[in-house]
Amino acid sequence: MTDRPPGGPDLTPEEIGRYSRHLTLPGVGLDGQKRLSRGSALIVGAGGLGAPAAVYLAAAGVGRIGIVEFDRVESSNLQRQVLYTTDDVGRPKLQVAIERLQAINPHVEFVGHDTRLDASNALGILSGYDVILDGTDNFPTRYLVNDACLRLDKPNVHGSIFRFEGQVSVFWAEHGPCYRCLFPEPPPAGSVPNCAEGGVLGVLPGTVGTLQATEAIKLLLGHGELLTGRLLLYDALSMQVRILELRRDPDCPGCGPGMRDRPLVDVASTCARNEPKSVDAVSVTDLARELAADGNARVLDVRTAEERQICRIPDHAWIPLDQLAGRWEELDRSAPWVVYCHTGIRSAAATGYLTEQGIHNVRNLTGGIDEWSTRIDPVVPRY
Repeated sequence: MTDRPPGGPDLTPEEIGRYSRHLTLPGVGLDGQKRLSRGSALIVGAGGLGAPAAVYLAAAGVGRIGIVEFDRVESSNLQRQVLYTTDDVGRPKLQVAIERLQAINPHVEFVGHDTRLDASNALGILSGYDVILDGTDNFPTRYLVNDACLRLDKPNVHGSIFRFEGQVSVFWAEHGPCYRCLFPEPPPAGSVPNCAEGGVLGVLPGTVGTLQATEAIKLLLGHGELLTGRLLLYDALSMQVRILELRRDPDCPGCGPGMRDRPLVDVASTCARNEPKSVDAVSVTDLARELAADGNARVLDVRTAEERQICRIPDHAWIPLDQLAGRWEELDRSAPWVVYCHTGIRSAAATGYLTEQGIHNVRNLTGGIDEWSTRIDPVVPRY
């Protein structure tokens, strides 16, 4: 960070020029910019939401920005994760993100946390920042961020996206409800498609991540009306925005009486309790061997129509998971079935359901078509 002149306005001449549009803005001015420069924000996840949020926080001059990220850049990220380029594929996201952000604003201190957030490190990492931005795309980490922010009394700027829709809110213990007031427990594993399975409009995380950055800047400035106690819903297809009023749940498992005094735990254990019952499974190598031997195994695809247009493996039937309850009787009960999806989660749920309906010779394809592509047939595109 650039040294600031002692006794001066805490901003260098270069910074005054850089932030001049803030300095002349009512409600910000020199004092507000100094608050931003003294403030700190932690972004959990440098993906679709975290990337645009990080860009605007850095450009705004937030003094210290932390990023929690352990993944590497994949080609499928490039459609929406605007910090990365084709040449970055395979590189650590954290390293690339900090390089790009430092180029945007060298006056900001960037702190990398190259780790997966869990119950053992969440409180230590989050405690060092004024505001937390949740840019995660999985439920275990989303609930962990909520619970850690409750224990630390940190504002949690939440954002989430799905297909063409996004939502934003600020969950802050002393000022309104928490995430668990809205969604007390994680949904069963596989019941909500992730971005890879359900898709996401490329520009959508840019909109939602920018809204998260806006709320974080308002928090650090102490200026404006926050989304505490409110949930902003954005529909990109209709270009409509709705705001729902939220209420604190007096029996909330997150912020209810005595709940914040409990030790922080990994929510993955809760998700595990919600996973489908144990089902018989088959590896991609064994299935390939069975099919090559012209065995009796019949293959069922339970992915969506859009996924099936991308790629498929040799199969005998296709019934999307959301239609399975009304169409399972189309399947030959006497045949041995192997069920597949993208990564094996939805197909595990389908396998369990078919077993309950009396189709007992049914197995789940471990790793789904994604593992089939990496281990059996690289011609099958990955997504």
